[in-house]
Amino acid sequence: MKKLLFITLTLMGLSAAAQEHMTPELLWKLGRVSPLGITKDGKNIVYKVSTPTMSTNKITSKFYTIPIDGGKATAVKEYKDLLNDEYVSPDGKYVLSHKAVKVEDVYGKDYYPELEKSTVQVYDALDYRHWDTWSDGTHNHVGYAPVNDTDNFTDIMEGEPYDTPQQPFGGSEDYTWSPTGKSIVYVCKKLTGTEYATSTNTDLYEYNLGDKTTVNLTPKNKGYDTQPAFSPNGDLTWLQMKRDGYEADKNDIIVRHKGIDLNITAGWDGTVDAFTWSEDGKKIYFIAATDGTRQLFEVNFPGLTKIAVRVEQVTDGYFDVTSIVGFYKNSIIVTRSDMNHASEIYSYDLKKKDWNQITKVNNKAYAGITLSKTVKRYVTTTDGKKMLVWVILPPNFNATKKYPTLLYCQGGPQSALSQFYSFRWNFQVMAAQGYIVVAPNRRGMPGHGVEWNEAISGDWGGQVMDDYLSAIDDVAKEPYVDNDRLGAVGASYGGYSVFFLAGIHNKRFKTFIAHDGVFNLKSMYGTTEEVFFTNWDSGGAYWETNNAVAQKTYTKFNPINYVAKWDTPILIFQGDKDFRVPIGQGQEAFQAAQLRGIKSRFIVFPDENHWVLKPQNGLVWQREFFKWLQQTL
Repeated sequence: MKKLLFITLTLMGLSAAAQEHMTPELLWKLGRVSPLGITKDGKNIVYKVSTPTMSTNKITSKFYTIPIDGGKATAVKEYKDLLNDEYVSPDGKYVLSHKAVKVEDVYGKDYYPELEKSTVQVYDALDYRHWDTWSDGTHNHVGYAPVNDTDNFTDIMEGEPYDTPQQPFGGSEDYTWSPTGKSIVYVCKKLTGTEYATSTNTDLYEYNLGDKTTVNLTPKNKGYDTQPAFSPNGDLTWLQMKRDGYEADKNDIIVRHKGIDLNITAGWDGTVDAFTWSEDGKKIYFIAATDGTRQLFEVNFPGLTKIAVRVEQVTDGYFDVTSIVGFYKNSIIVTRSDMNHASEIYSYDLKKKDWNQITKVNNKAYAGITLSKTVKRYVTTTDGKKMLVWVILPPNFNATKKYPTLLYCQGGPQSALSQFYSFRWNFQVMAAQGYIVVAPNRRGMPGHGVEWNEAISGDWGGQVMDDYLSAIDDVAKEPYVDNDRLGAVGASYGGYSVFFLAGIHNKRFKTFIAHDGVFNLKSMYGTTEEVFFTNWDSGGAYWETNNAVAQKTYTKFNPINYVAKWDTPILIFQGDKDFRVPIGQGQEAFQAAQLRGIKSRFIVFPDENHWVLKPQNGLVWQREFFKWLQQTL
């Protein structure tokens, strides 16, 4: 009897443990996996795990190797010698890198050396600040140095006021050696000041080590040219957008073969995120959004033959392929995530079509919690289109109960709402606190064709708002949705969406949460740093009185013009170092809500940009998010 009681209690204990739910605290303990490459012997993967530490308010990293065929991870202190260094020249003589170089006068002491304590900053044109940093007169410059004398750096952009890697997100993928090692190919936007802020025209440049000359390889293309790489056969390959000023244009794979530029994804109705060549040079594998996920695709390379180009989807499922690491035997090594799991490293057997999880950094943490359920739903929009909507249900969902429900508004505006795993906008955490999450793939998202993706430009407050309302109204018909407890939440363009919906929702929602949202399109145009974005998506400047698209944007689609109809509590998060959507946007919205007598709260992160990156700030964000929902929903 005692033995039976012990077994019963044990099983009850295991059952209780299995009923644990994801919390903000657990979310901020998870390891964040980043692959660094496959070892020289081709048998192991080197990766790092970055883990937040609340006590120090820092994220620290450790490095590991793990056999691709399976086995235990081994911690390593030094890993660079384990990997082939792609930035060492083919002849082994030089190493390619970049560093910040001072090339412009900005500070008062630059102009007046005797006034060395001056804090003045002087600017004559735009691009005086970018993302979260004021210009200090330095620029990233790419160069090379002897392998045995890395301090002897040759700056191949000497004196130029341009950046390689590109600011703020460019990295070592912005430059590469040619197969011969006699030249360097790099990405650069060779524009300055106001021209820089209003254009996306990056080009590929080739620097010749012999005669020290530089040639523009893509002078005819006026949009983005990025991610240069060479095929196993020596063909220069890169990603290209055609239109200047349009940062979300269709991204195609270009191969320069025998002097001819071949767009091998031109006939495919999608946009490429990243790519890599197969080892035999016959195919290119790439990642792209499709139907609410990010999947692996392949495209054959026929060269100049009459063989047809075929784009084929390789993987499929409720997950995102987030990066390509390399190849091993018959498999491709990638990272993968879904709405319940942060990224881990997997191998995918291209012949057997099956998956193998290699790293299992967070398996133990996930094993102790009950996961949420993700449902794919299709909703008919007001213009008769079929729209994918992700619906995330709480753990242990009971259809006989009623649940508060959140409409999630994605940012971007042209970013995929896929099976991503965010450490801030985390659907698993939201669902685990008892909320249903409705996440529509509204107009302006890649993965549903180029036309769908482009439909949002110049129409921020138009069809896309109908899409949002179609999604929440459709799901709200379900008996398990509490129609008296609906909220809308979002960041960036999603924050704009929240501000706009607050003026037109007709009492659907009981609460709103906006993070770094655009509130006043006129002041946004006057203070944001990448003006090409507002020029394209708003249709132009607010003073262009003869521009019908722009005037419609700044009047009909401007949230500030609907504040008189605000009647619902709103929480506003804002990063003070956010120069993309500057702090004035949040200030204006909060001031309007307060003066209208609406319950509102303004939470400012003085040391954060458009995101929340510091561990303690991230946890405060999560706690305030759910505290607000508890108070107002």
